[in-house]
Amino acid sequence: MNRLASPAQLRASFFRWALFLVPAIALLGFLSGQIGGASDSAWFSALEKPATFPPPATFGIVWAVLYAMMGVALALVCAAWGARFRGPAIAAFVVQLLVNLAWSPVFFGAHQIATGLAVIIALDVAVIVTIILFWRVRRLAAWLLAPYLAWILFATLLNWQFLELNPGADRVEDSNAVQRIEL
Repeated sequence: MNRLASPAQLRASFFRWALFLVPAIALLGFLSGQIGGASDSAWFSALEKPATFPPPATFGIVWAVLYAMMGVALALVCAAWGARFRGPAIAAFVVQLLVNLAWSPVFFGAHQIATGLAVIIALDVAVIVTIILFWRVRRLAAWLLAPYLAWILFATLLNWQFLELNPGADRVEDSNAVQRIEL
């Protein structure tokens, strides 16, 4: 018997990776939303919303679940010691995560709907590449990213609809002006 590690050692490796990666990815996602200002800005509130725009509470719930699934998927790949595409799969995941984390600051923080659309299209492509590479390492890891891909494709549609419904909104800035009325 010529094994690199026992099944128990492999499970322990996965759990160590998951205990680190799931909270780390969730924290990075949360921080990206906070830096970007998420949806609580006056600029975003003034935008016309598409009919497909879900209730705002949906986003926090969905992203929390997706970031957890992303962390578990990455942990599965990281624990796959010796897998041929492990390195490229991890690198692809890091690239797509960086693109993901850039979207909120671009869209909400910089008020750039068109640039946000370009970022999210790049994210779509990066996630597809990541899923292909994850499939070659651990199929379960690829399946765990499928809901994430579905959600960002929906987000791409929303981003495009925001752009169509709000032409020129890229140039609108938040105003911190206060109107004073004296009687």
